[in-house]
Amino acid sequence: MDRLERYAQLIVDVGVAVQPGQTVFVDAAADHAELVRAIAAAAYRAGARYVDTRLVDRYVRRAFIELAPEEMLTETPAWTMEREKAIVDGSALIMISGDPEPDLLSDLDPRRVGMARPLEGLRYRLAAQSDRRFSWTIAAHPTAGQAERMFGEPDLERLWQAVATAVRLDEPDPVAAWREHAARLARRCTQLNELALDAVRFRGPGTDLTVGLHHEGHWHGGATTTRFGVEHVANLPTEEVYACPDFRRTEGTVRSTKPLALAGTVVHDLELRFERGAIVDVRASAGAEAVRSQLDTDEGARFLGEIALVDGESRVGQTGLTFFDTLFDENASCHIAYGLGISSDVAAWEGLGPDELRARGVNVSAVHTDFMIGGPEVDVDGVTRDGRTIPILRNEVWQLSS
Repeated sequence: MDRLERYAQLIVDVGVAVQPGQTVFVDAAADHAELVRAIAAAAYRAGARYVDTRLVDRYVRRAFIELAPEEMLTETPAWTMEREKAIVDGSALIMISGDPEPDLLSDLDPRRVGMARPLEGLRYRLAAQSDRRFSWTIAAHPTAGQAERMFGEPDLERLWQAVATAVRLDEPDPVAAWREHAARLARRCTQLNELALDAVRFRGPGTDLTVGLHHEGHWHGGATTTRFGVEHVANLPTEEVYACPDFRRTEGTVRSTKPLALAGTVVHDLELRFERGAIVDVRASAGAEAVRSQLDTDEGARFLGEIALVDGESRVGQTGLTFFDTLFDENASCHIAYGLGISSDVAAWEGLGPDELRARGVNVSAVHTDFMIGGPEVDVDGVTRDGRTIPILRNEVWQLSS
């Protein structure tokens, strides 16, 4: 079995854990076709009933963003919504990242670039993901354009090697390696849950941010289990342990530590200021308007929905590379996300409507954008409910005893 086939098998077996008789949906760019074909074959071998693929051409999307009527930028066509409903009905969804031309949209109106999201469909899918109604994963297909952005030359083989390392494809038994890794992340979640933290504080150059945690929530990491008992890994790779903040309790300033690839543009040196949970100021040396456009999507976009901790043992971080792909870059360092709150695995939140979730402090939005805020110079502390401060990360080294 060659590398592409082994990778597809990992995505199918570990990423979404395809079940016999299941329908598998695959969303990808046209440039990812070779991986999509390998995934389809692997899914059918695993017993899939049907594999539905959607390949998007980036130039067609560019034309849409540049030339379509503005009201269509946020529209969800009826036939697209029907597909969304089919996906969340106990199916499996594989999403492939890896931008073949990272700067393709950089010369377009950043406001329109940030707006171009099918909001009704996104809200439906994100709510179903959070409600654990189907198995899903995001994986990456290396492209020459991404390699050019990363290395200054289209060294596709070098990028493939980096991806293989990050997803443990270089292990003799990648599936066993993932099981061991997921167990390690689960142990860290247990450590954090036992502390019953009230908040997490980040301090470093340009950063002094306190994120209040949701008292009903708890820390997660590694594998996720659907309502139907299927264990899957939502991100390949994943190196994080994450929790749901109380969206009303974030205060301070934060400076990103890596560029953020966002909607066809790249945001550099992002700085945000929070008051009473809300983002009240946005600054960046490039791409600020794209962020502001996202924040104007709906009421919840300006509030946090996720906090995640990543230490220096991260395979992604150890590559020393910036991938310009959030799937990888968020797993190289600590990060937070503005937008939809991570409400999965809390029984008390299952089936609650948007207003009920917000009343409990769980953010609701059609946006969920992660950006990186960790690094060797950023100290991370937990603050307990009785006011004690507990070091969690120093120089990216995990401080809690194993």
